[in-house]
Amino acid sequence: MRKFTIAASALAGIAALPAHAQTSVVLYGLIDQGLAYTSNVQTGRTAGALKGKQQFALSDGAAGIGGSRWGVKGAEELGGGYQAIFTLENGFNINTGGLAQGGLMFGRQAFVGLAAPVGRLTFGRQYSIVADMLAPFSEAGEIPSHMGANPGDFDDLGHSFRLNNTIKFRSTDFHGVTIGGMYSVGGLAGAPSRNQIWSLAATYAMGPFSAGVGYTNARDPNLSYFGTNGNAGSSNTDNMGTIGTTATSVQTNPIYSGFASANTMQLLIAGTKYRFGGLTVGGTYTHASYDGLGDTTAGPNPAKYSGTAIINNGEINVSYAFTPALSVNASYGYTHKASIGSFGEATYNQGTLAASYLLSKRTELYAFAIYQKASGTDSLGQPAVASITQLTASSNNKQLLVRVGIVHTF
Repeated sequence: MRKFTIAASALAGIAALPAHAQTSVVLYGLIDQGLAYTSNVQTGRTAGALKGKQQFALSDGAAGIGGSRWGVKGAEELGGGYQAIFTLENGFNINTGGLAQGGLMFGRQAFVGLAAPVGRLTFGRQYSIVADMLAPFSEAGEIPSHMGANPGDFDDLGHSFRLNNTIKFRSTDFHGVTIGGMYSVGGLAGAPSRNQIWSLAATYAMGPFSAGVGYTNARDPNLSYFGTNGNAGSSNTDNMGTIGTTATSVQTNPIYSGFASANTMQLLIAGTKYRFGGLTVGGTYTHASYDGLGDTTAGPNPAKYSGTAIINNGEINVSYAFTPALSVNASYGYTHKASIGSFGEATYNQGTLAASYLLSKRTELYAFAIYQKASGTDSLGQPAVASITQLTASSNNKQLLVRVGIVHTF
């Protein structure tokens, strides 16, 4: 009887809402499945030397052009051009049925907010505003998506990371100009600056030309920026990657995983694009600095680094649409890690070639190849190994990925 009373009261409350308070809720998703060949992935080490083998795998879109997901989003009309909005988005692996993002139920996105004529203000777990606004200028915004990102996706243009406890604003387009800002609240009592992140971004688009710039400042990035998945650890854990010290463990993100003890990470990203009919040419520049190395309250420091580590990247990408259904694109990127103390510099050259064909508005076939070659000394103090985004790092300085797949959205 009590359940019936509560339900009746709820229905009565809904009926009493103003007529203009119309609500829409949409279930949506994406499934990406593909076959991939990788020329070399680490399998462990023998007598301290890295070992690797070729790999042929059926893999989810986390290693494709779009991680598989499903979500619910809604909007309630509040009148006067205002809406209450929300999104809950889950990531999963189609081959195992397991949860992505370290096992989080809504690990991809979870936010609520307001939309107004001037823009959107949202609160929760969200993508970086800089990644949102600058990714379209990069190869990560083209056919290979996040797999075409810079080595290890160190600048997040491939949307590899989500930020917790965020307040994000993105304006509407005003004469071609869009601005955005984000603040991630650290939440530590007595230490308001610990684990905080703030970002600003702006873009301009008019006719065939567009350009943008963004800046991110992350305190204790090993925890605040890279440590937001469900399987992340404390300051004793390297959330930026793994260093592969045992006979069977492998390395991830060796380009920057040695910098977990940084007190602050700064990212400055600029990009531009120009369209000539069916041809689009774009380019990006990223400057990343990992400042105050040696802060073990932020993360481990096995290499005993101090000072600042710098990574710079330049990329150019070209796309051409032969028809509304058939597109191809290619890119080249050069990444340079400056020397740190007694450790030398490292360079990464990466090329991508990709094609996609739309069978319908919801179904796409794609194929791409990515080749990366590394040289010098990486963040782990070892001879630099190739590390294509979303893949296990190579055991040597070269890595080739070839993938064919299908994407269906709903």
